[in-house]
Amino acid sequence: MLKEAVQKFAREAVKPRVFEMDENEILEKPIWDGLFEQGLMGIETPEELGGAGMSFTAAIIAVEELARIDPSVSVACDVHNTLVNTMLRHHGSQFLKEKYLTRLATDTVGSFCLTEAGAGSDAFALATTATKKGDKYIINGGKMWITNSWEAGIYLVFANVDPSKGYKGITCFVVEKEMGVHINKKEKKLGIKCSSTCELSFDDIEVPAENILGEIGKGYKYAIEILNEGRIGIAAQMLGIAQGSLDIALPYMNQRKQFGTAIIDFQGIQHQVAQVAMELEAARLLTYNAARLKQEGASFIKEAAMAKLFATQVAEKAASKAIEWVGGVGFTRDFGLEKFYRDAKIGAIYEGTNNIQLQTIAKLLRKEYP
Repeated sequence: MLKEAVQKFAREAVKPRVFEMDENEILEKPIWDGLFEQGLMGIETPEELGGAGMSFTAAIIAVEELARIDPSVSVACDVHNTLVNTMLRHHGSQFLKEKYLTRLATDTVGSFCLTEAGAGSDAFALATTATKKGDKYIINGGKMWITNSWEAGIYLVFANVDPSKGYKGITCFVVEKEMGVHINKKEKKLGIKCSSTCELSFDDIEVPAENILGEIGKGYKYAIEILNEGRIGIAAQMLGIAQGSLDIALPYMNQRKQFGTAIIDFQGIQHQVAQVAMELEAARLLTYNAARLKQEGASFIKEAAMAKLFATQVAEKAASKAIEWVGGVGFTRDFGLEKFYRDAKIGAIYEGTNNIQLQTIAKLLRKEYP
C-alpha cells in the first residue's frame, strides 16, 4: 500500500519536475508540500503527533521508491525521517516531542548538523561550542555539508559544552532557524543538486536549556547510533538509483535495434544486464535485512555498513553500465541516465565513506573471532 502510494506520488508529482529542479538546483515547494501531504515527512512519528505511525522498514521503502525517480527528493525525505525525527523520538523530552515532532510531520523541514570543516569522518573533532548562561546556552561555531539546511526551520546542532572533556562534552541542541541560524553558502554540487547542502554559522545563538536533546555530554553516543541507522536509508537511496537506471535503460534496449537485433538480445549485453540485476537484488536483500534487524532491536551495525557499502557500489555500476548499454542517448541530459550517474557518487561519501564502512565491518569481524 505504502509502496504503491509513494510510486504514484513520485511518478505524477516528482517526475515532471526532475529536470527543472536539477537545472535550477532547488527542490521546489510543491514537492515539499506533497511530501508532507502524503505523510512522508513523519513516517515513524506517532499518529497522535501528526505522523503516519509506521515502521522503520516503511521509511526505507519510501526512500527507495522516491530515489527511483529523483535521488535528491529521496535524500531530503531520508535525512528528515531517519536522522532528525528519529533523534527526537528516541531522545527528546515529552516537551520537545510535542513541540517539534508535529511541526516536522506537517509543515517544517528538519536538518541534522554534525559535520564541520575539521570534523568529517572524524566527526567528534568538532569545534562548535555551547556555553551555559543562566537558563540558556550560547552556541558559537559553524557546520558544513548540511543536508536540507536551506529549507529547514528546525536544526539538530551538535556542540561541545565542555571542550576539556573532548567528545564527552558533545551535546545535541534543537535550534530553530529564527534563533539566528545563518546560511553562509549553498554548495553547487556534482549530483543530488536540488537537495540543499549548505555551510552554516552560529554566532552567539541563544538556545533554551530545555532544548537540549537527551542528556548533556551524550551527543557523541546519539550521533553514532543514529548514523548507523541512517546508513540503511542511504543504502535504500542507492537501491533506487540502480533500479531507476534499469527502469530507463531496459525498455529502450528492448526497442532499439542494431544490425536488425534488439540491443537486449545481444548475448554480451544480456550477461552484463543479468549481472547488474543480480547485484541489485543482493544489495536489496542486504538493505532490508539490516532494516529488519534494526526494527527487531537486534545488532545491525555490521549489516548496515555492508548494505551501504555494497549498495553504493551497485548504484554506481548500474548507472554507468546503463549509459553504456543505451549508447549516445544515455550521455544526454534529457534521457535521464546521466543524472543517476552523477547522483550515485555521493553514496560513497556521505553518512560514512566507503572506507569507513570497510573499517567498521573489519572491526566487527575482528570481535567475532577473538
